[in-house]
Amino acid sequence: MDDNDKKSAKGGIFLIKDITFKEVFTPEDFTNEHNDIAKAVEDFIKGEIISLGDEIEVLNNELSRELMRKAGELGFLGIDIPEKYGGMELDKISSAIVSEKFGYGAGSFTITELNHTGIGSLPVALFGTEAQKKKYLPGLSSGNLIGAFALTESEAGSDALNPLTTATLSEDGKYYLLNGSKQFITNAGFADVIFTYAKVDEEFFTALILEQNWEGVSVDEEEEKMGMHGTSTRAYHFDNVRVPVENILGEVGKGHVVALNALNMGRYKVGAICIGSAKSSFDEAVKYSKQRIQFGRPICEFGLIKEKISEMAIRLFAAESIMYRTAGLIQAKLEDLNMSSDDAGIRTAEALEEYLIECSINKIYGSETEDYVIDEEVQIFGGYGYIHGNHPELAYRNARINRIWEGTNEINRIVIVNTLIRRITKGAFDLMPTFHQVSDDIEKLEPVSSDDTEGLNAQTKLIEIAKNIGLLVVGIAYKKYEKGLRDEQELIGMISNILIEIYSMESALLRSKKMLKGKKSERATIPVKMTKVLFHDSLEKIGFLARKALEAMKNGGLLGKHLEIIRRIVVSPPINTVNLRRNIADAVIGYGRYVI
Repeated sequence: MDDNDKKSAKGGIFLIKDITFKEVFTPEDFTNEHNDIAKAVEDFIKGEIISLGDEIEVLNNELSRELMRKAGELGFLGIDIPEKYGGMELDKISSAIVSEKFGYGAGSFTITELNHTGIGSLPVALFGTEAQKKKYLPGLSSGNLIGAFALTESEAGSDALNPLTTATLSEDGKYYLLNGSKQFITNAGFADVIFTYAKVDEEFFTALILEQNWEGVSVDEEEEKMGMHGTSTRAYHFDNVRVPVENILGEVGKGHVVALNALNMGRYKVGAICIGSAKSSFDEAVKYSKQRIQFGRPICEFGLIKEKISEMAIRLFAAESIMYRTAGLIQAKLEDLNMSSDDAGIRTAEALEEYLIECSINKIYGSETEDYVIDEEVQIFGGYGYIHGNHPELAYRNARINRIWEGTNEINRIVIVNTLIRRITKGAFDLMPTFHQVSDDIEKLEPVSSDDTEGLNAQTKLIEIAKNIGLLVVGIAYKKYEKGLRDEQELIGMISNILIEIYSMESALLRSKKMLKGKKSERATIPVKMTKVLFHDSLEKIGFLARKALEAMKNGGLLGKHLEIIRRIVVSPPINTVNLRRNIADAVIGYGRYVI
């Protein structure tokens, strides 16, 4: 990506700007260092985690701490931490690779590692003072200290910035008295450092650093959870905990900056582990389908099983394309950053905030792809998939949490549109002229009537149509409600889903185009077919969502006109999706696993 590309890559701009394949990062762009990191994590998981068998899914905090130390010794806990504080200081591509690999094979330990390296370390890495970083980051990077992120309360779940926990400054001004409770805290059973949040003077939402062994900090018994049985999840209680003023993280009243940026990185990482988990389930499903004989032949030879396998592969391809495109955007924003500089943490937080929309899409699409793939894995296994001890049953239980934490997928859908509204209002997006242009030009658009078998010309035209429809709906909604759109949550959900479909379609399209132009263009054959099927199905979803959104807004006499335009242009060219799906399924069944 050249300098001009980097400068143009603003968060959320994909809705307005035409993006070229040269501007996106894809897995085909991995360097030797990226591949080395992937191999190192795979070796660690095979040697230290898979070898434990079922033991990794049984709660054992001492084992978790031992594994964290080993992961720390190999540098996996310090990927995002500057070298001067004991970290590896690698790029955000490497960070995504590590999370994906843990998601693929580390079971419940994935979440122990994810929580620690994301929201359990990044608050101080991004916003800590020099003294705070020197005190805590070396231990967090090595695994000698375990981090926990204590934000959720019984009455402040999704409304996390409105806690009941309070922090009151002492008369001598040397410490805060912290009182309150936090629940559902990962790693709480054996953590050393706690990043928590409270209202100072019952008004100013503020981040604080605690140490778990301080007087007044207590933990409840372990929660009995649906899945992730090998992870520690407990509640904290704070009873007049004396927090030194130097342990305020960031500024008093600016705790939301710390919390939301940490969560944003967490969403990015959750999307990565979900893709790893989904790939694992996909591989198990394909393997089983080749071994399971019914009516005299393997079930992978049956059409309805091929249909399932192809759809799983298509969604994985789109999710993977989204994740590494987003990782590339964040990395490009940080390319010239000196991680040893005093403002490195703030600059990293700014990059994460810039791509708030993309990170939320990454989390939503990744977790919902994971759920879809694992559900179909259960179905392919049939009754065996429902039985304890088989891969699908455990994967199914472990996956369900990923649509809930780091902001529920509903909250993330709201984040997408609210971020867009905020940027429009502040003038970051020059949306209204674009909207007016779209309103004038959309009638002139013609439906795409034919598809070229080998190329992606039709899909290039279809993404333009999809973006025009998205802009039309967003523009009408903003014109009608302006900031009041925040209160129209059903409409927000529809708009978010349109944006998610557009980002996934375009990410798959650009990756396939890049592969077609690469040195091994023959490798693009299956991705191109995946992209065609994805577009065929996604365009129909966009048309449905757009009509539904416009009908909900009742935009006067223009409603009928706009609905007719959408019905006319949102049409995928006729393609034989049954045959394409068979080709896709045959290819991945031949590989025996997810390989692009």
